[in-house]
Amino acid sequence: MLLRPLLSRVHNHQRAGAGAANFCLVKNVGPALANSKEKSLEKEGVISYLVNSCGLSAENAVSASKKVHFDGTNKPDSVLEFLQKQGFSKSQIGELVAKHPQVLVSNPNKSLLPKIDFFLQLTGISEKDFLTTVASNPQFLARNLNRRVGPVYDYLENIIGSVKVQTLLRRGSWTFNLDLENKLIPHVDFLRKLGVPPNCIELALFHCPGIFWSNQVEFKKIVEEVRQMGFDPSKSMFIVAIHTRSGKGNLALWDKCYEAYIKWGWSKDDIDMAFRKHPGCMLLSERKISKVLDFLVNKVGRDSRSVALSPYVLFYNLEKRTIPRCSVVHVLYLKGLVKKDWSLTCVLCPTEKAFLEKYVTRYAEKLPELYDIYLEKLGSSKLKSVQQC
Repeated sequence: MLLRPLLSRVHNHQRAGAGAANFCLVKNVGPALANSKEKSLEKEGVISYLVNSCGLSAENAVSASKKVHFDGTNKPDSVLEFLQKQGFSKSQIGELVAKHPQVLVSNPNKSLLPKIDFFLQLTGISEKDFLTTVASNPQFLARNLNRRVGPVYDYLENIIGSVKVQTLLRRGSWTFNLDLENKLIPHVDFLRKLGVPPNCIELALFHCPGIFWSNQVEFKKIVEEVRQMGFDPSKSMFIVAIHTRSGKGNLALWDKCYEAYIKWGWSKDDIDMAFRKHPGCMLLSERKISKVLDFLVNKVGRDSRSVALSPYVLFYNLEKRTIPRCSVVHVLYLKGLVKKDWSLTCVLCPTEKAFLEKYVTRYAEKLPELYDIYLEKLGSSKLKSVQQC
């Protein structure tokens, strides 16, 4: 309810041509009331500054003002000047400040410059790419260089190599904010003791760094849970399974997936079996699960529980792969050219070229219309790639 009048005042600042924020003090009122009004005016001043000096929209400025506090413009002015000298455009500065408003109270020379130098020297990317990367991933500027970024970089470089660790740095990966001594090193050592090979540890660090965020007790609990479900520590699926069971976000997805499969008639054993075959099936959206199963059950005529035997088929694009291919094979079935219980995996898993050779080109003389049926179901988005096969 307070947002609308606050935004109105911000817009009034803009219409009045306000430049730097007006950080004024309130006098001649009671201490408590004065303090309250000072804070209110200061907040308005921060919002006005974010709009007029940083280029944020009124809505983004209100949101950003909850994360940064300053009672004058000297420090933020010096930060903006520094960023401009580094080559950041106005739009990039706006993007950076919107995502990480605390940058406005940083010390440019002591805090920002060393990180920028570190980034440029180690990644070797162009200045243009650097500016784009940092504007999109400004959390890099928030991290402590000597206690977090530097030590984590050195540790990762020894395990996954300089090329991949530089890639993580360019991505703005949250891996560089991990507690090296209490999380990253102990977790990696624990995996090694279980027999997880180097390539799987590299997979975890590069593609699934979220598994290292939990504390040591929780991490060991998750790993043991995955082992009890039958996953082999020497296989990459072991890491994927740990990833699926790590973090509040993934666990919330797990619960929603579980409910979705139950609604479609899967038993607990069905779900466990599907998870063992492809852990990622527990990170799909409810909408994705329902759309695919609805088609396979109500259009193709398959038993819902049979899909648990081949959870891979849940991942294919419904409109660009599953529907077009199943439509072709359905015609073949009606003509008596394939069995009624044709295999979903044999139809959906092969490459585009292999599928066409086995189910379309092979029957070109008997059913020349198959190709047109396939293209019609496929739509225009992939016609060119199909025609090149």
